[in-house]
Amino acid sequence: MFKKEIRGEIEIMASPQKVWKALTDFEAFTDWNPFIRPVVGEAKGGSRLRVQIKPPGGRSVAFRPVVAQVIPDRELRWKGRLWLPALFDGEHIFEIEPLGAERVRFVQREVFSGLLVPFMAKSIDQTLSGFEEMNKALKERVEGGDG
Repeated sequence: MFKKEIRGEIEIMASPQKVWKALTDFEAFTDWNPFIRPVVGEAKGGSRLRVQIKPPGGRSVAFRPVVAQVIPDRELRWKGRLWLPALFDGEHIFEIEPLGAERVRFVQREVFSGLLVPFMAKSIDQTLSGFEEMNKALKERVEGGDG
């Protein structure tokens, strides 16, 4: 089985709680998030979400991942797949790492696996660009007081 991981991170001058609040307020994503919009569902373990992503330079893709892990103020994970298991699966991980009272490192990762991974290089690269756009937008939102 083929595997590839991508990662984007940014430092944000805000508390973990403030970043978490913005990250899990899915209804507000359309107000600020250029990459993942919309998300329908709850950040609750086992719940199924409806997610649409729009990578820069790419086309919108909709999928229905399942929330795999929720650690409030620290981590949110969901797992999704394209068509059949082991064809093109992805685990999306959001991590909030405290660096001080009002400073965090926000990390966004995706672990892709499956038979189609070698053929999806362009889409995976566009996804990484989407991480970078979202990370910057999240930073602006929470540091600007809207989070």
